[in-house]
Amino acid sequence: MLNFTVGPVMSSETVRAVGAEQVPYFRTAEFSALMKENEALVKEFAGAEENARVAFITGSGTASMESVIMNVLTPRDRALVVDGGSFGHRFVELLELHEIPHTVIKLPHGTALREERLKEFEGQGYTAFVVNTHETSTGVLYDMPMISAFCKRNGCLFIADSISAFLADPFDMKELGVDIMITGSQKALACPPGISLIVLSERSIRRVEENRCKCMYLDLNLALENGERGQTPFTPAVGILRQIHTRLLEIKEHGGAEAEIRRTGNLAQYFRNRLAEEKLPFEIVSEAMSNAVTPLRPLTASAYDIFLTMKDEYGIWICPNGGEMRDTVFRVGHIGDLKEEDYDVLIDAFLDMRKRGLL
Repeated sequence: MLNFTVGPVMSSETVRAVGAEQVPYFRTAEFSALMKENEALVKEFAGAEENARVAFITGSGTASMESVIMNVLTPRDRALVVDGGSFGHRFVELLELHEIPHTVIKLPHGTALREERLKEFEGQGYTAFVVNTHETSTGVLYDMPMISAFCKRNGCLFIADSISAFLADPFDMKELGVDIMITGSQKALACPPGISLIVLSERSIRRVEENRCKCMYLDLNLALENGERGQTPFTPAVGILRQIHTRLLEIKEHGGAEAEIRRTGNLAQYFRNRLAEEKLPFEIVSEAMSNAVTPLRPLTASAYDIFLTMKDEYGIWICPNGGEMRDTVFRVGHIGDLKEEDYDVLIDAFLDMRKRGLL
């Protein structure tokens, strides 16, 4: 199967080889050293400040999203949250669940957040800004420098879910003044799902230390305390953490985060150029594109039917949507171990579907 979804994605042979090994015992000096190197490389690739920390959570990205909300924010906060799709809405649901006062910036699917929309919130006493760097469900990459400037002017804690944007789009925590960045193992890190990562600035660490988390498993104080010795408070997904280590070293060897972002951007542009050349009956639905994914609205068929046909008849996974976008939008990812030739195979499959009258 060729996998053009946005997670889990195609893994390299070296990452897959680690997954085939026997999982070792982890309360050892060797595993601690590996985890320390994981933390250092993640900080480097995220552009984090020197005293930032990384918490490794055994759980999907939603586990880290919830951990951040419950460890960093309290009912004394006033949060602004961007809801432009299913993942932005998940943050809204978490803020409601944990009773954090908040205001929702609701955006129609596929639309960018613009500066004039933020003007009404200037000087209104907001203490945190919560956003998905890239709203994966609709393919919209938000203007992070614009949001950064708003946060700096208003003294907001800046929380960014970069689960699908990390290593796909330019992102520098220190330059942007981001306090918390979240990502996951199954996106551009191209490992199996099961680990999510939280990078915390010094300011957000102080928040964590001051607050009492009413959950043992997602308590970031425990995670950070154990991380000082290169460990986790509970048994982690040891095999995946070893695969992450291999993948981080792989990225470093091939030129670091900038090279990986450039590679992903080139793949995205190659695919979009081929779409235009072949005049396939799709339209791009995002106003502000990420390198990570191309969101497409088919003009002549159901998006979900295209997904099923690709999977069942061509051995290709593209990324479906759920809910109200189930039949209107599918997505083609550009993260993971993919090459230009793989996109030629995908385009050929689309062309064959058109020849058969399925598009």
